[in-house]
Amino acid sequence: MSFSCLQMKDILKTVGCCIVGQTADLVPADKKLYAIRDVTSTVDSLPLIAASIISKKGAESLNALILDVKYGEGALYKEIHGARELAQYLVDVGNHLGIQTAAALSRMDNPIGRCVGNSLEVIESIECLKGKGPKDLEELVTCLGSHLLHMCRKAESLKAGEKAIKDVLKDGSALAKFQAMLVAQGVTTDKAKDMCQGKEVLTRAKKQEELKAQAGGVVQAIHSLPVAEVLHELGAGRNQPDQPINWSVGIELLKTVGDKINKGDPWIRIHFENPPLSEKQMSRLQKSLVIGEKAQEGPLVTEIIQTQSQGEKGHSCPP
Repeated sequence: MSFSCLQMKDILKTVGCCIVGQTADLVPADKKLYAIRDVTSTVDSLPLIAASIISKKGAESLNALILDVKYGEGALYKEIHGARELAQYLVDVGNHLGIQTAAALSRMDNPIGRCVGNSLEVIESIECLKGKGPKDLEELVTCLGSHLLHMCRKAESLKAGEKAIKDVLKDGSALAKFQAMLVAQGVTTDKAKDMCQGKEVLTRAKKQEELKAQAGGVVQAIHSLPVAEVLHELGAGRNQPDQPINWSVGIELLKTVGDKINKGDPWIRIHFENPPLSEKQMSRLQKSLVIGEKAQEGPLVTEIIQTQSQGEKGHSCPP
């Protein structure tokens, strides 16, 4: 559904939030910059990445911004030092333009949450808005939200900001805001209500396949990259802008990092249609599961990059 700039401003005024994508009229420079990066093999160019990201944020006339910069196997930057360099570049550019900007460095070696794929991630996000989401997803949301509230002086401290985020997830007000945004952006009142109540509104894939653990122990890792590659091949992503996406394709993690697992336990459920799931793809998914004696767990957000005027660099989210 398409909205004019005036309509989007009205939604922001009446509801307080709006989800939109880049168009020919809305931050048109971004599309051109991305096309230049693609054809000149400069997708990883820091100035062009910063121009692409900050141009969108600058067009929104923001007064505060926190960016989630990921590193690890499933991210652009495999090591933290590359992500840190990008984060610092983005923070510097944003603040230079008058936008109070910070960046969180978060690990992406394993999938975040328990669902991967378009429709499944929306369903999981709604569960998070009910305060029932996966621990790591709620951790990320709470961390980013608490910093933003503190930057906007809506919370006296990060602890106060963290509590405010957790409160709205638990009391239903975050979910109610999301439901109001859906209606404002063209979803019927009944369908928005049904979706937020957990009823089957989004299309489910016609086929599901569960894979079973080939050994017992503790889940140490679930490598993100093979999961993403398999889902892309099954139609969850595309290589060209005009290619169709199957929104129902995805996976559910029945076990995640830190969970105990027995040999023969189902650990992943793949949702697919056409093309079908192949034996080779199942083998690649099985190899993505790492089982050992003990998991090495740590905070999802490992560092916050800020300017000196905002606070010290390098501190993490409150435990």
